[in-house]
Amino acid sequence: MARTEKKILLMGNPNVGKSAVFSRLTGARVTISNYPGTTVGFSQGYIRLGEGETGVVMDVPGIYNLEPLCRADKVAVEMLNKGDIVINIIDATNLERNLFLTLELREKNIPLVVALNMWDETRHKGIEIDTKKLEKELGVPVIPTCGLTGAGIKELVERLKDAAKGDFGTLTRDQKWEELGVIVNTAQKLHHHHHTLLERFEDISTRPATGLPIAAFVVYLSFTVIRFFAEGLIGYVFEPLFEKFWLPLMEKLSSVLGGGGFVHDILIGSLIGGEINFGESFGLLTTGLFVPIAAVLPYILSFYLVLGILEDFGYLPRLATQVDNLMHHLGLHGYAIVPMILGLGCNVPGAMALRLLEGRREKFIAATLMAVAVPCMAQIAMIVGLVGERGGGYVALIFGILLTILIIKGILMNRIMKGRSPEILWEIPPYRFPLPMAVLKKLWMRVSGFLREAIPYVLLGVFIVNILYILRIVDFLSWFFAPVLSGMWGLPKETVSAMLIGFLRKDVAVGMLAPLALTTKQLIIACTILAVYFPCMATFAVMVRELGVRDMAKSAGLMLLTAAFAGTVLNLLL
Repeated sequence: MARTEKKILLMGNPNVGKSAVFSRLTGARVTISNYPGTTVGFSQGYIRLGEGETGVVMDVPGIYNLEPLCRADKVAVEMLNKGDIVINIIDATNLERNLFLTLELREKNIPLVVALNMWDETRHKGIEIDTKKLEKELGVPVIPTCGLTGAGIKELVERLKDAAKGDFGTLTRDQKWEELGVIVNTAQKLHHHHHTLLERFEDISTRPATGLPIAAFVVYLSFTVIRFFAEGLIGYVFEPLFEKFWLPLMEKLSSVLGGGGFVHDILIGSLIGGEINFGESFGLLTTGLFVPIAAVLPYILSFYLVLGILEDFGYLPRLATQVDNLMHHLGLHGYAIVPMILGLGCNVPGAMALRLLEGRREKFIAATLMAVAVPCMAQIAMIVGLVGERGGGYVALIFGILLTILIIKGILMNRIMKGRSPEILWEIPPYRFPLPMAVLKKLWMRVSGFLREAIPYVLLGVFIVNILYILRIVDFLSWFFAPVLSGMWGLPKETVSAMLIGFLRKDVAVGMLAPLALTTKQLIIACTILAVYFPCMATFAVMVRELGVRDMAKSAGLMLLTAAFAGTVLNLLL
């Protein structure tokens, strides 16, 4: 008997828990975050509905109504024409706002089921909803659910067969709001509710007078925690593992390979003072594994753990609100902080998040600023490790320079490019205590994704560098670019190999500066140039897709000009 498939669409307002319900229904690996816009395209997974019947569940971007205002809205409306059943996910604590979309979906003559999500929070907020009355008023099945805990998901699946389809008539916008008032008054009762500590914190973290100091403290505390945990993992876990277990194996392999030669240089690298140095030997099995695992992974783990907690707690939208005024001076609005923050972990998801911005102008400015002045956590880890040995003030100087470049370049692009930045329009969710399992699941997904992407690129970069050295191509390139490296930037010609590899992996490129015995001034200039001159290959590919070839070429030109100018100015001033 042939198995049939039904396309089941999860639709609802932003930040109502669609991705959480999607994960519960399908078990698919999908990011769940407490801020709008997590889902940009759509994800799909599979669910068994009955004998010989499978459901293809599609997580549709959040939308407030069926009149698209941006790319994500357009995707959602187009998806509606492909579905057999719609599960309308509703935030049970914001019934009136969410039901407008429900009434619009009801008019589309497609089988509809309503999931009252975040049901567990209604009792904490003094909200009482009679689901039987609500179901009668809407004319479609209504099931209370909690996507994070899984409550009600089984009943939701069982009631898909009852999805209502029929001619509910077409109402004007005003008539819909009138009907909403009747439905809410009939099905919902509100009880007296004392403000909780979290609700009081919501208020003070949104007001400018108190919100800005809180934002500064949260950012400072976040990176302090990230560095504390990362350095602890490096010093007590990863470096000892490499030194005690991996180093003896590499020493034996080095001895078997004769301590030198083509294969030895590729696998083990150069011996520093007759010994293997994981940071400087630059072999595939030494530096190629040590950099992504022991030097960078601890920072990635710490960063994504802190980011996941902030996301699920609900702080990021408030941070966006606080930086909205600053972002307008750069030609953006506060929402652009999302790709910037994601870019701190890895520029690839940061570049993917650019599609959330409304227009071509905003995407171009945000993409160029992110690629120029937002180093990924892997690169940050290498800069902290390498420059930090010379003093913490030098690390702060590099990031201060990058921040200055971001602000100046943003202001210039905002004034030169025609158009204006739109106002920020997004939902600010209530604070919620993150569920540990949800945070850990997201952490695992992001870290495993980093390892799948990072290790192949690091190994490829190390391999290419070794081949270039063996074929003496680096010597030719060093001679060719000497006027720029030495004349303009004050760098030795040997840094050309790092500049070339920066297009593959910037963290590897920074690591390649270690054995060059650069002065502190040269190290600051080299790290700054590597940060601003071009995105890595993976980010470049995503930016081409998001911006198009023409805009990407313009953006790349601005990056190279910025790098040339910044390197020259730093060489003159430092």
